[in-house]
Amino acid sequence: MSLSLEKESPLGFLWNNAAFAALQDTYTSFQQRRGALGLSNPGTVENIAREVQRDVFLNNYTFTGLRADLTKAFSISPLFQVSHAFSIGSQGLPPYTFAALFGTNKIFMQGNVDNDGQLSTRFNYRWNPSLVTKTQIQIAPSPSQAMVQIDNEYTGNDFTASLKTLNPSVIDGGLTGIFIGSYLQSVTPSLALGLEAIWQRAAMNQGPETAVSYCAKYKGSNWIASAQLQAQGAINTAYWRKLTDKVEAGVDLNLQFGGMGAAGMMGMPASKEGVTTVGAKYDFRMSTFRAQIDSTGKLSCLLEKRVAPPVQLTFAAEMDQFKQQAKIGMAVSIEASGEELQEQQEFAGAAPPAQIPF
Repeated sequence: MSLSLEKESPLGFLWNNAAFAALQDTYTSFQQRRGALGLSNPGTVENIAREVQRDVFLNNYTFTGLRADLTKAFSISPLFQVSHAFSIGSQGLPPYTFAALFGTNKIFMQGNVDNDGQLSTRFNYRWNPSLVTKTQIQIAPSPSQAMVQIDNEYTGNDFTASLKTLNPSVIDGGLTGIFIGSYLQSVTPSLALGLEAIWQRAAMNQGPETAVSYCAKYKGSNWIASAQLQAQGAINTAYWRKLTDKVEAGVDLNLQFGGMGAAGMMGMPASKEGVTTVGAKYDFRMSTFRAQIDSTGKLSCLLEKRVAPPVQLTFAAEMDQFKQQAKIGMAVSIEASGEELQEQQEFAGAAPPAQIPF
């Protein structure tokens, strides 16, 4: 019996090697054909409409009241700077905020603390050129405002995969929190397809909830279109186009059907809502102007003017035609740096910039 096993063992070893070699050859052939397509990285599912929502629209830039930002840069390699922000008459900004920032090729750290004692920190670490871990922690006097978010993002040649968690906890004897996994893959040089899955549980006495959304992104010569279908019955579409070297325009459409929400599950009539936003961005030599208007009657504009290399002025305005309301904001930003830093910037001008994992 032992002799038979000794004879079969070399055959089994050869069979395993042959199967492994066949799988390896198949994988290598697949990778070669995949590389021959010339696919590029499509970005992330979270930023699938980045060109419209973050570059053209001014939702992330607008503010109200008076604001002053003072920034002092101590070094650019590594990047290190501190800033003081003052605000008056703003509903979303605290009266005073102190911030510090530090960044290298592998590490990015940022901390903000305001006059109410709310602390917000960000820590990103690049494990390798493809994998980055991003952490956000918010500590506030009110426990309901505390937040922890951890995001692991892997960027491949033609895909991006991400796993994110918000407020995870196992203290109650089970798993609670929000977990989001996303994957966006380029299938052709112009088309990318992806999905996003969400698992969440608010408390141990409640059952978990899951949802899956699908998205697509198509890139033309000077335009980009994207669409996202969410499980809650919402459709988001965006279209971005570069009109000239200095002019960009975008359209965003958000439709809420509500058929798969709580109202639809209870047999109530589904609410249907839709908002369309049209915006444009103009880049001048020393200034940038953004303007947008939506179907709810809101007209907004934002002007950023670089008066001098260290001084920038910002004017923001919003008018609601239906509610007859208007909001105005003005800000001045001053960036200061010493002579040693200016010499360091001139010396580093010919060198490639640091790839800080923002």
